Amino acid sequence: MDHEDPPEGAGRPTAPTNRVEAAIAAVLFVLGAVVVVESRRLGAGWTSDGPGAGYFPFYIGLIISISSAVILVQALVGKARNTDDFIDTVQLRRVLSVLLPAAVYVLAVRFLGLYIASAIYIALFMVVLGRYPWVRSLLAGLVVNALLYGMFELWFKVPLYKGTLDPLRFLIR
Repeated sequence: MDHEDPPEGAGRPTAPTNRVEAAIAAVLFVLGAVVVVESRRLGAGWTSDGPGAGYFPFYIGLIISISSAVILVQALVGKARNTDDFIDTVQLRRVLSVLLPAAVYVLAVRFLGLYIASAIYIALFMVVLGRYPWVRSLLAGLVVNALLYGMFELWFKVPLYKGTLDPLRFLIR
C-alpha cells in the first residue's frame, strides 16, 4: 500500500478497500446464513403441493452465502485484492453529510408523515448543502410537496402515510 502524501484537499485514509470488501462480505454471509437456517425451519423442501414456504428463500440465502464467502476469500487472500485506500476522511464526511440527514428523514417520516418530513428535508438540504436562501428553500419544499399531495391524494386517490402525529389531518375532507 502506498504511503505517500494524499493529494491536496484529501483527508486521512480510513481503511484499505479489501478490508471493507471483506467486512461487507462477512455481513452478507451472516445474512445469507440466517436466511438459510430460517428457510429450513419453515420447510425448504418439496411438499406434495409443490415447493415449501422456505424453498426459494433457502436457495437465495445459499447463493448469497456462497457468493459472500468467495468475495471474502478474494478480498483477504486473493492475488488481485485491492489494497488502495477505500475512502479518506474528507470523502467520508461528504457521504455522511447525505447519509445522516437521510436517516433522520426516515425517522421523521414515522412521526410527521411523508409530506411534512419531505418538505423539511428538501428545504434543509437546499439551505445546508446547496447554500440557497431560506425563503427559496422553504418555498421549494412546500411547492414540491403540495404538488405531490395534489397528485397522490386528490388526483390518484392514493393516500400516503401521514405519520403518527398526523399534522395534516386538517386537510382531510
